[in-house]
Amino acid sequence: MTTDTPYSLLEKINLPADLRKLAVPELRLLATELRAYLIDCISDTGGHLASGLGTIELTIALHYVFNTPADKLIWDVGHQSYPHKILTGRRQQMHTLRQAGGLAGFPKREESPYDAFTVGHSSTSISAALGMAIATAQQHRNNKAIAIIGDGAMTAGQAFEALNHAGDLHRNLLVILNDNDMSISPNVGAMSNYLARILSSRTYTAMRQSSKNVLKTIPTVHELARRAEEHMKGMVIPGPGTLFEEMGFNYIGPIDGHDIDTLVNTLRNLRSLNGPQLLHIITRKGKGYHHAEQDPCRFHGVASFNQATGKNKQAPCSSLTYTQVFSDWICDQGQQDENLIAITPAMREGSGLVNFSEQFPERYFDVGIAEQHCLTMAAGMACEGMRPVVAIYSTFLQRAYDQLIHDIALPNLPVTLAIDRGGLVGADGPTHAGSFDLSFLRCVPNLLIMAPANENECRQMLTTAHHWDGPAAVRYPRGQGPGTEIIDELQDIDIGKAIITRQGNSKIAILSFGSLLNNALDAADKLDLTVVNMRFIKPLDETLLISIATEYEILVTLEDNVIAGGAGSAVNELLAKKQLNIPVLNLGLPDIFVEHASREQQLIECGLDTNGIIRSIEERLSRLNPDT
Repeated sequence: MTTDTPYSLLEKINLPADLRKLAVPELRLLATELRAYLIDCISDTGGHLASGLGTIELTIALHYVFNTPADKLIWDVGHQSYPHKILTGRRQQMHTLRQAGGLAGFPKREESPYDAFTVGHSSTSISAALGMAIATAQQHRNNKAIAIIGDGAMTAGQAFEALNHAGDLHRNLLVILNDNDMSISPNVGAMSNYLARILSSRTYTAMRQSSKNVLKTIPTVHELARRAEEHMKGMVIPGPGTLFEEMGFNYIGPIDGHDIDTLVNTLRNLRSLNGPQLLHIITRKGKGYHHAEQDPCRFHGVASFNQATGKNKQAPCSSLTYTQVFSDWICDQGQQDENLIAITPAMREGSGLVNFSEQFPERYFDVGIAEQHCLTMAAGMACEGMRPVVAIYSTFLQRAYDQLIHDIALPNLPVTLAIDRGGLVGADGPTHAGSFDLSFLRCVPNLLIMAPANENECRQMLTTAHHWDGPAAVRYPRGQGPGTEIIDELQDIDIGKAIITRQGNSKIAILSFGSLLNNALDAADKLDLTVVNMRFIKPLDETLLISIATEYEILVTLEDNVIAGGAGSAVNELLAKKQLNIPVLNLGLPDIFVEHASREQQLIECGLDTNGIIRSIEERLSRLNPDT
């Protein structure tokens, strides 16, 4: 990080209590310094940038007006929380962001008392804040609960479930809708800011409540006044305001989310109001950094970059990522099959669907952050003869588990799940790790489950899944493959068939599931072991497994998934069923949430690197043969 940039005001802010000593005009200078400091930090460490740049003024105003951490800020999803971390005692640790032993990339309760809720998945803030508001009322405390939710996160059903419940309960809750999907329009100017201050003021609110109390004694007049108020607000408030008012919220806005004076004044007014309040602010993603403003999608999450050019400091890897393999495959398969439809829950770029969306716009659907809807919509398409491919991160598939079981697997519909980010994901940490999918998928009937060991196998498995007359899942990791040559032809592979990739001379065989095959081969070269690329988690190659179990003295299962209920457990179950008594060493992710670090560091921590595999095998051998 550069050290010659002056941060004279920011350096005095170690905690929000220091911030509250400033005069309001000083907050503008603080916003300028905080924005520059954030760019400095992320250009060195990488991380989420554009969202945080858009919430600089909001973050300052929230900590200035509310008594944090007694008052609770719940960030949704957490990409926008870096400025919050800087202002809450973690400024000098920002260089450790998303690194082993350093700051997490998302709010985390164990990290700071100012992180009121641990987050990683979106659209949870209103539910959490409502829960806190209820608990506060039960304990006769007056702490405030404030949910800050982005317009993208508001597309999820859970957000509306929480809004609906909150409006009915009438607890003291403030929801701030951070709308950055549009530039600041003429609506969001002096007049709108002025109206927001009026509508949130104590005088207006007191008059409003007094009038309601009086008119409730005359029901017909009360209803007429209620409708008149709605129509009055409807003339000055955009469409969403009416929706939130109908759900029981007092809607204020939209206001300029970069006008710190208006933010402070409006939040001060809202702080004293009772019942559910919703403040709608308009911000610009990437605000204050030209490259992020021009391309906020690319600067949503970045590696370290050159501030002047906006380009990554690291040279791109020569080998393809698994996401790129999927991207190429779905375009090629889409050319051959006009019934192929691609669906994703708000992960077009991350899941590799940009090219497909441009080549086949009529066959591409981004449903927003709505994983449950995503899978059931795919089921509906499959019912009518289409061949939907759902591109989804492993961690987000967890949110649609019921729909997978009930709407896809139960009726045995031909839906392909292209599951990205399977296994450990590195710096994003446990909230984004795909640690559990093999376990929760394996127990679902009718489901074909595959895990490729290289790029070409990934392409073949996706083709096989697409041609399979039922639900199929292809689970692949984040990042680059080993550099295997890819065959252009769209080939199927034999269902449930494993491959012996190395024949050893010892009586130990490694059964490798998925992307850790190269680690298994490296360990096998040093110990002269047999290695089997299992390829299928369901169905297992029972014939080959039974044969190996009778030929070898020890089996080692290897997977980038939790050991509990995973692929190794499937092997154990088969051996027990066939009454084959052979020692099995299950290697995989331990029964913990693996903290953020590089993927390589995480594999070492879990003993899944080459040396860790060798060490585990040797330890098992020593226990089986203590005299040798």
